[in-house]
Amino acid sequence: MNARTDTALLQTADHHLSTGHLDALEEETIFILREVAAAFDRPALLFSGGKDSLVMLRCAEKAFGAGRIPYPLLMIDTGHNFSEVTDFRDHRAAELQAELIVRSVEDSMRRGTVRLAHAGESRNVHQSVTLLEAIEEFGFDALIGGARRDEEKARAKERIFSHRDSFGQWQPKAQRPELWTLFNTRLAPGEHFRVFPISNWTELDVWQYIARENIALPSIYYSHQREVVDRRGLLVPVTPLTPARDGETVQRRDVRFRTVGDITCTCPVESLAATPGEIVIETLAADVSERGATRMDDKTSDASMEKRKKDGYF
Repeated sequence: MNARTDTALLQTADHHLSTGHLDALEEETIFILREVAAAFDRPALLFSGGKDSLVMLRCAEKAFGAGRIPYPLLMIDTGHNFSEVTDFRDHRAAELQAELIVRSVEDSMRRGTVRLAHAGESRNVHQSVTLLEAIEEFGFDALIGGARRDEEKARAKERIFSHRDSFGQWQPKAQRPELWTLFNTRLAPGEHFRVFPISNWTELDVWQYIARENIALPSIYYSHQREVVDRRGLLVPVTPLTPARDGETVQRRDVRFRTVGDITCTCPVESLAATPGEIVIETLAADVSERGATRMDDKTSDASMEKRKKDGYF
């Protein structure tokens, strides 16, 4: 896409693309965030420093006021996260005067509750163990997450208030009905909820909201140059954790990340988009969700996400 075409598309989108629905989505999210604060004794907001959790934080600011978010922010760190994201996470939490709790998969490894099959294994799936340990440590009864139904098939099955049993497991066939805005928040001892206030948002909605609210994001969400290799149709970033393999050609390409996670399983996409408005244009043309386009851990099988969620994953 050349500069002239890009400018024309941006002007066309600005003229024709409605943002009126964002008010309804924001209102629903604020209602859910307040409902969690009212219904649970010890909730926490899962905060990775990624775009979805930053959108939720903006809604939480509007729900409760700056510096008055009534629950802590919780990050489960694999130890293999992008530094641009963790640095931004710390900065934003301090800016909001919010309590930030970080628990690490590496701590679970030292305790022996997480054991890797081999040194190069991705730690992403093992976050479930560390998360359940943090729930027990702090007595959390509700965890607010930024998952959206458009991301992946298993997430499309999930309720906004998603019940977890005493083992932290999700039972997709035993979900509670959600009629209108009536949420069943009953808990037995040891159980908890995962709550997803932006379930009904799409990736396009998120980027339109980021543009409208002028929400700051980690720099890797925007176009930058990075060394990558093409592997199974994904652009794998070349890092000490993900080096090029024998026979692979390292290329320096203009890329951005549509979603961020563990370095060992998160890939960028080729892009020149350097602003939220330009990303809105790209998102309009995308025919694969951000997880489908960028996450190696979701490509192991069609049921990989659902299995992880049953085991306690986010």
